This record gives sequence, structure tokens and C-alpha cells, in this order.
Amino acid sequence: MSRLAQEYMEATKSTVVPRVLVVEDEPDIAALVAYQLTREGFRVETTGSGTEALDAVGREIPDLVVLDRMLPGLSGDDVLQRLKADPVTSHVPVLMLTAKREQEDRIQGLELGADDYLTKPFSPRELVLRAQAILRRVQETGGTPGGRILKAGPIRLNPESHRTSIGEDELSLTPTEFRLLQALIERRGRTQSRKQLLEKAWDMEAGVSDRIQTRTVDMHVRRLRAKLGELGDWIQTVRGFGYRLKVPEGLD
Repeated sequence: MSRLAQEYMEATKSTVVPRVLVVEDEPDIAALVAYQLTREGFRVETTGSGTEALDAVGREIPDLVVLDRMLPGLSGDDVLQRLKADPVTSHVPVLMLTAKREQEDRIQGLELGADDYLTKPFSPRELVLRAQAILRRVQETGGTPGGRILKAGPIRLNPESHRTSIGEDELSLTPTEFRLLQALIERRGRTQSRKQLLEKAWDMEAGVSDRIQTRTVDMHVRRLRAKLGELGDWIQTVRGFGYRLKVPEGLD
């Protein structure tokens, strides 16, 4: 990580790494942007269409979206309008990255709600600096980089404030239960071994015995299921391996 990036991360005073969603249908450009942002300390996810972008936001609200305007199917403009129309995502800053270079195009993008506008071809270094500047402004105006909300159906989990709710009802979770639920939501739909959950939720090295892994993880999963009530059934047991969080179709 460069000295400038280190200074930026220190200045934000956040223990949560800012997450950037890159929405770009050209694989080479998406890979370049993801590489540049990752090496500067950001956590990056890429999608190749507007529909995939909205799905990704539904799973975990990012701290910044880098958005191409010309996408297959649902356009970048449509994605931006939907993000800004939803109270849950209206605060998410958006950096538009596009081949549309005319001044009228730039004005239109900003009028739609974009926070900045960068045209192709672009300097990867300039893109990183603009991303950092946007997140710095968010912090200066009272926001918090890394203050994303993880969602799974009606479950809302805020890693920054350590608060969890189902609908309007707040859940009382222990720190371990909170980290366990966070690990399951972040990899929703994917099976995680007890070893993986132990390392993620307990910050424990994998050197402990299989018996301790099983007993520790299984006990906390039972407690978490009980606190989630009917939604506890969403935490599915994968025999001989571990667990996964599966949100029913239509509630995702």
C-alpha cells in the first residue's frame, strides 16, 4: 500500500475497510480498476451488469460505487436512479466511469445524483484519488466509511455500530453471535466449514481440535438460531462440513 493510501486509511480512523462495488461490463477495465483499488487498501467486488449490481447492493451496501453508464440490460443511469430513490441506499456515493465525454453527458450524470464523473480513457491513479476524495468528503460531512449495512431478508446488521435488527425489532446478540451472523451474511448461500467460522467469528487459529471446533460452533449456532426465531431455520446445517445462511427465494 502506498504512503498516501496509508495516510488516508489512518485519517479515516475506521477499523472497517471501505468496500467499493465496481460495475463495469468490460472485464479488462473491471480488473484494472479492482486491482488499483485493492492495492490501495479497499475491499472490492466487481459486477458486469446493472442487475448484478443491484443484487450485490442487496447483499451488502457498499461505501462507494464505481459505475459505468453504458451497461447491458439495465443501464448505469437506471442503477443510479434506483440507488438514489431507495432510502436505504440513497446515501451511497457514486463515481461514474464512462466513455460519454461531452459536457452535457457529465451534467446529466451529476444531475442524476453521481458524486463525481470520470471519463474513459482514464488514469488509474486519478480514479483512486477521486475515490479517496469522495470517501473523505463523506466522513467530513458526518458519514463513516465502512458504515455499510449487511442485509439478509428482513435482517439488518451494521458492522460499524454493532447493531442488528429484524424489521423494526432490535436483536440483542453477544459479540460472538454478532460476528457469527456477520460471517454467515457476508457469505450468504455459500457453505462455510466450522473451521472457517471459528477463524472468522472467534478470531481463533485453526490449530484447535475438531471436537472443540464442533462443540464451540454448534453451541453458538443453536443460540443464534433461537434469537432469530423463525428466521433461525435460514441457518442450514451441511452435514459433515458446516453451515450456510440460505434466504428463501423472494425475500433475498
